[in-house]
Amino acid sequence: MTFMEKSGKIVLNVIKYLSLIFFSFWALLPVVSCVITAFKTDREYQETNVMVLPKSWLNFDNFVNAFNKAGMGRAFINSTIILVCVLLFSTVIGTQLAYVLNRFKFPGNTLIRNMFLFASMLPGVAMQIPVFEIMYKLHFINFLPGYITVMCGTDVIAIYIYIQFFENIDISLDESAIMDGASYFTIFYRILLPLLKPAIVTSCILKGVGTYNEYYMANLYLQDKTRFATVATSLYTFVGPLGSKYNLICAGVIISLLPALIVFIACQKQIYSGLTSGAVKG
Repeated sequence: MTFMEKSGKIVLNVIKYLSLIFFSFWALLPVVSCVITAFKTDREYQETNVMVLPKSWLNFDNFVNAFNKAGMGRAFINSTIILVCVLLFSTVIGTQLAYVLNRFKFPGNTLIRNMFLFASMLPGVAMQIPVFEIMYKLHFINFLPGYITVMCGTDVIAIYIYIQFFENIDISLDESAIMDGASYFTIFYRILLPLLKPAIVTSCILKGVGTYNEYYMANLYLQDKTRFATVATSLYTFVGPLGSKYNLICAGVIISLLPALIVFIACQKQIYSGLTSGAVKG
């Protein structure tokens, strides 16, 4: 290797690592400023900028006030109920639908797939007027099961993940089970569904993150914040026309991140395995 080639390689490595450091800094800057702001008193927040460190890191009053005043206890219960129900029903419906579309060839199979693809291209905001009208006429406003129903709407990405995974499972498993007298439901629940674990983990991560962080739909359909606040909407308590208490908002944001962080640390092996094994292959 010549001197010029070595010099060029060194320059490329320097540029690569400098760019990684630069973008990592900008990605971590909001998180760091949020943590700093969460420990500041009202006076410190008003008199200093966001990157000035608080006088005391042992001041947890903001966390206590955010949890109590925003009703985050009730919000966590509501969000947990919503998350569990949405993931359960979405997984059951999505896996069954993918099983039918992949294993059974019938007139309209391709049309259904194309309709799902077409539906995924429609912007969600553009569909909110008819969806809201349907929710209103069904009396699903301020009704937790109604909100769960609309959040269980067909997840096109998850369905295509399941279909792609089904295509990698040899159909001879189905044929062998049929020869042994197994029904289609037995084949699905006893044989194929356990093999879908990586794909289920992948789709649950995508769906779970979106459901847990959902603000627009929760704010629109769960308007009674005293009973139906979620983690995402509870922090709106500290936003008002006379100003916003960002130190309390940041404390609430950190509290809301803790459950997701705990789940990630406890299940990171399964999450990484699901993401790599359940990824869509070309």
